[in-house]
Amino acid sequence: MPELSDLDIKYLPGVGPKRAELLARELGIRSYRDLLYYFPYKYIDRSKTYRISEINGSMPYIQLRGRIISYTTQGEGARRRLIATFSDGTGTIDLVWFKGIRYVTERYKTGVDYTLFGKPTLFNGRYNIAHPEIDLVDDIIDKNIGLQGYYTTTERMKSAFVNSKTLHKMIYSLWNSIHGPLEETLTPEVIERARLMGINEALCYIHFPRTIDDMRRAQFRLKFEELFYLQLHILRYARMRTRNIGGFRFARIGEYFNRFYSEILPFSLTDDQKQVLRDIRADVGSGRQMNRLLQGDVGSGKTIVALMTALMAIDNGYQACIMAPTEILAAQHYESISEMLMPLGLRVELLTGSRRKREREPILAGLASGDVRILIGTHALLEEGVVFNNLGMVVIDEQHRFGVAQRAKLWSKNTIPPHVLVMTATPIPRTLAMTVYGDLDVSVIKQLPPGRKPIQTLLQYDNKRAQLNASLRRQLQMGRQVYIVYPLIEESEKSDMKSLLEGFETVKKTFPEYTVSMVHGKMKPVEKEEQMQRFVRNEAQIMVATTVIEVGVNVPNATVMVIENAERFGLAQLHQLRGRVGRGGEQSYCILMSRYDLAQDTRKRLEIMAETNDGFIIAEADMRLRGPGDMEGTQQSGIAFELHIANLAQDGQILQLARDVAQEVLEKDELLELPRNYTLRKELNRNYGKKVNWGQIS
Repeated sequence: MPELSDLDIKYLPGVGPKRAELLARELGIRSYRDLLYYFPYKYIDRSKTYRISEINGSMPYIQLRGRIISYTTQGEGARRRLIATFSDGTGTIDLVWFKGIRYVTERYKTGVDYTLFGKPTLFNGRYNIAHPEIDLVDDIIDKNIGLQGYYTTTERMKSAFVNSKTLHKMIYSLWNSIHGPLEETLTPEVIERARLMGINEALCYIHFPRTIDDMRRAQFRLKFEELFYLQLHILRYARMRTRNIGGFRFARIGEYFNRFYSEILPFSLTDDQKQVLRDIRADVGSGRQMNRLLQGDVGSGKTIVALMTALMAIDNGYQACIMAPTEILAAQHYESISEMLMPLGLRVELLTGSRRKREREPILAGLASGDVRILIGTHALLEEGVVFNNLGMVVIDEQHRFGVAQRAKLWSKNTIPPHVLVMTATPIPRTLAMTVYGDLDVSVIKQLPPGRKPIQTLLQYDNKRAQLNASLRRQLQMGRQVYIVYPLIEESEKSDMKSLLEGFETVKKTFPEYTVSMVHGKMKPVEKEEQMQRFVRNEAQIMVATTVIEVGVNVPNATVMVIENAERFGLAQLHQLRGRVGRGGEQSYCILMSRYDLAQDTRKRLEIMAETNDGFIIAEADMRLRGPGDMEGTQQSGIAFELHIANLAQDGQILQLARDVAQEVLEKDELLELPRNYTLRKELNRNYGKKVNWGQIS
């Protein structure tokens, strides 16, 4: 039999060219294989047929068997609807359609036996089912239907009368056209190690399960396989890169590092910071190129680790660069790092897009000669005219804000790729780290530096505004500063901007004795910078802002963060915003302001924020509530893979097993060259062979 992936879906009975075009456009289904691997998102038990006399108001979806007695239409124009009276001998029920009226009357005849499926609702004292599924009675099919899978469809598909039931029928037709068992997609060793059912059984039971156990075992097999090949791909590339790509060997820890550590470092390092530096030291001394991800909450001391990593490069005769996503953050890094390094006499420079040509020229000349030892900047570091003498270490801060292709440009700055340390204050759930960043070695800083107090987070409702203002005034009278953040969401930009401007005026009236500055993304960069600097210099005591302050403002004197309409922010974003306070030694507060009538999920999200400061707990919760594709930052970093059945938020244990088994396979056969691994090599090429290998970058 030909490969299922080579068979065009339009040739499947019941599809044809028009439906094939619709399936390709809406769901990406082009071949028999694509359809077979389009899995149900839920299952409903259709093993029982009810009588109309048994219907009550608490029933979910039910199945009936009977006949349409008559049709009537009611209403005019857009409000026109078709009503059918359906009877099974024990009573009658109304069937209602709001569109496709002609199609229904032509297709479903009175006096013919049908099996009907839908959700009964009570209207004007009578039960009805809107847009039911209707099929001719077929005793063979009806007896075999137990759990029925439901498939995601789009509005455009429904308008063309291609619904979940239609897809189910297409898959049934496809399955019956396959003669002989399908070729196995995993090796016997992997199947035995993970205790999996065969691919034939799995694909049959995922679409047509007889029991819940069938369905669960099929899901386990298919989820495992999807995650196994993802991990095999990532781990294989990581191993090949480690073996093939050499790196600079930083053979020694020298004078600059040691003097900084013993004479200049303003505080003791935490145990976590020391461990990360040991990890980095081992990487850069190995002769292999380092690719390490450093995770740590805002204020956990990642910048000091980055600086000491840069000093390792300088001690070995190389240059280092630190790339930040915004000019404000780059300038902040420059100010703190150049001040700390002044006693060492090292030349540190700042390069951003707003620097004029005459300011750039001496920096670029110093960079090319090797006189500039550390360059700090934004995307400007990627420009072609920026040429290093010998770049040995690249640090990328808030890495999820840089596209992968942009990061790749840094590799071209040297003939031998520099060591790369990527840092993020957005904690990444373990399952996501194993996939999106699966080829990077991961280090984590969880401890806060000495003297830092955990931020107290309070959830307050709008009716407590007077108490909030009194609390803010107390903090301001103690000489502290306050952030007040408003949402600015693109979909409702006009009303959000109005709320921000009204909020700004209200704050000025409420606190007339204090200076209020305002910052939002629609302002010109120079204007924005000036307003931020007023707050940094304490010329303004209150800053009203949108999320532009999420990354980059470091004001140790700011001790209160008020987040208006907190229910409109995601968990990761709330956590990032909260990290703007608590940067000094004083007790800091984050107040989440919200309306009282909240959806359950939303209230849960805000309660999680109030309960914990642990970014990793928050990230795991965020992923459970919103799913991996919606997580803050993941769209920018690019989930470069599509999961058809596995869910990173729910399938952590399966992912760990898949990773373990993939590791075991590669331990014995790193290049998958052995005959017994032919199947794995073939499937890996099918899944990932045509994709760009971004795994070498990051």
